[in-house]
Amino acid sequence: MLRPRETRDLSLTSFDLAISPEARIDWSHDVAGNAIATAQFDTNTTMLSIRSCARVELRAPVWPVFPIAAAAASYPFVYSPDNWTDLGALAVPQYADDTGRLSRWVESFVMARPTDTLSLLKNIGNGITAQISYQSRETEGTQGPLETLDRGWGSCRDFAVLFAEATRTLGFGVRLVSGYLFNPAGDRVGSMDAGSTHAWVEVFVPGAGWIPFDPTNRSVGSTNLIPVAVARRIQQVAPVTGSFHGRPTDVLSMEVRVDVEDAMCMCS
Repeated sequence: MLRPRETRDLSLTSFDLAISPEARIDWSHDVAGNAIATAQFDTNTTMLSIRSCARVELRAPVWPVFPIAAAAASYPFVYSPDNWTDLGALAVPQYADDTGRLSRWVESFVMARPTDTLSLLKNIGNGITAQISYQSRETEGTQGPLETLDRGWGSCRDFAVLFAEATRTLGFGVRLVSGYLFNPAGDRVGSMDAGSTHAWVEVFVPGAGWIPFDPTNRSVGSTNLIPVAVARRIQQVAPVTGSFHGRPTDVLSMEVRVDVEDAMCMCS
């Protein structure tokens, strides 16, 4: 999953995928509409190289205005039957919360019933940043929401999972997003140099549709965000997955580099 998703705020003007050794590449779309490249190899190799280069046009405003439907402007609101059916598992928490701890935590952000929907979602994102310290983590895997609350620190993907689970507990439809953070000013958390791999969430609010929330940077809207893949679970949006045949004694290592430039040439 390396091809950026086109949205109302992003146009993909070119994309190139180079793989070594030579591979047979088949393109498809998964159930979420993500572009999937499946590579199959006919030769042995001691090194696998995957290079993607995309040119995108970002049009997202710095201060977006979301046309939220009147019926959803205040929380709680009820999704229409069609929306509720289509959202399905996206509105159902994915992690066990047997004691209701996460429910109690997120309820602290609900000032009243009814309350302003957008303000509530912003407060949850701001609350995560205020209570959880950001730490970059190169190790595989993602912390569960209660684990992040217990530790008091996490990476961008941990922030995203906590936000998604907390808002799903309140009945919102939410999907996880994997992509790149464009940070030419160097003032964004979780970014190295001009760009970085990044994770955030999108919440479905009637009228406005999918609204991006980046709890790591306390931001709303898609400014500085280049989405690649969306899914119900963070594990479903890994950029590269697969298997290989080798010896148990083989030593594995991996190097990932992301370059995001003002000319909108993105290579990883």
